[in-house]
Amino acid sequence: MIRRPIVLALVAAIVLPATASAADLLQTYELARAGDPQFSAAESSRLATREGAVQARAAMLPQIGGEASYTESDTDSAGNQVFGSVLFPSNTTQDSTTRQFGLSVDQMIYDRANFTRLKSQRALSQASDFQLEAAGDNLVTRTSAAYFNVLVQLETLAAAEAAETALQKQFDYASKRLEVGLAPITDVHEARAQFDTARANTIVARNAVEDAYQALAEITGEPVRDLKGLPQDFQPQLPATEGVDAWVQTAIDNNPALKAKEFQVQSTAANVETARAGHWPTLYFGGSYGDRTTDGSSTNNLDQSVTDFDNESQSRSLGLTLRVPIFAGGATQSQVRQAIAQRDVASDELEQQKRALERNTRNSYQTLVAGISEVEARRLALFSAQSAYDASQVGLEVGTRTVLDVLNNQNNLFTAQRAYALARYNYLQNRLLLEQAAGTLDIDDVQEINRLLTADADAQPAAGSTAP
Repeated sequence: MIRRPIVLALVAAIVLPATASAADLLQTYELARAGDPQFSAAESSRLATREGAVQARAAMLPQIGGEASYTESDTDSAGNQVFGSVLFPSNTTQDSTTRQFGLSVDQMIYDRANFTRLKSQRALSQASDFQLEAAGDNLVTRTSAAYFNVLVQLETLAAAEAAETALQKQFDYASKRLEVGLAPITDVHEARAQFDTARANTIVARNAVEDAYQALAEITGEPVRDLKGLPQDFQPQLPATEGVDAWVQTAIDNNPALKAKEFQVQSTAANVETARAGHWPTLYFGGSYGDRTTDGSSTNNLDQSVTDFDNESQSRSLGLTLRVPIFAGGATQSQVRQAIAQRDVASDELEQQKRALERNTRNSYQTLVAGISEVEARRLALFSAQSAYDASQVGLEVGTRTVLDVLNNQNNLFTAQRAYALARYNYLQNRLLLEQAAGTLDIDDVQEINRLLTADADAQPAAGSTAP
């Protein structure tokens, strides 16, 4: 089956033109939906798996075949024939042409293995539907993770460039104070070391931005630029819910990967019945029709007499074939034991997947709840770091703070800026991950997240401008 979100995504992919520059998360997702090879492979895998049920059903339908042949032959024979005591020599040549064609039909009347194979393949077909559904959910979270990583790296680069500019001013300031004898040489060395580190950080951050863009293009299949990011006044909120237990139950009921595994277990159970069917008799109906025509001539080379011949024959047959297995050297019992073991493996994997899903859902929910508090805490930490840096700047000018104090506060500000950006986008990603675990992720969730992205990330003010 195909869920409504995938259908909506297909419609949106037709309506929204694919461009080399996407302004928001939704447009980026549409590019990924059309260009991601991993998702495309999942679609092809589903189509291939569904053909298994068609082939299993075909074995239960009439099997009709025809054949035709045309043969020319030339035979020379020479010898002696003895009648009593008289020897009669012979020498003949025969030329003949044979034409024949036939038609045969076989129809299963009862073969238990064919029924159970069809049941197994139908279960795998349903599993493939849910696997494609899971791949679609995974595409959403992979795209959003790559998208948010670009925004985090952009804010990191902005903070790194701001830190480099500020540390260069501190280095220049320390150098001037050294010239007039107001600062020791150690302050200059410290400021120079911090400035050089900031320059290196900027280079690394700039490279990280380009790599993040490439990671996003790997999913979308084309370059994506001018991304929209969160506004500075963003306030995270917990989705309406009855609590973590409700999320877990929803995940158990709806997670597509878990549903796919359940159908795979059903398939392995049907395979056990297929193996056991090796002990059961089978009954098939068969029929055939054949037409054979042979004409030619036979020449007696001794007296040159010629005899022509023209033979035609037709055959028809109808019958039932009952096969009763008696002994196969223990192969059938071995196949049954093997199928049971494979069923048990699939059942244990299902139980493990269910337990892991419950754990991941609880963790995603708790992470989301904690993320709301973390965003606020990081915002306040950023404000404090900015205030501390501003105060140290003033203190340096009046002589109550050293250059080292300013440098340390600048580093703290840079760290706080990056941590705040990371916390905000991690919150958005965790919202999608929770919906993915619960099996309720769809295009509406992408649109909801997309509505929060209003500001151009490349033009956003530095995160340090946030105030409590």
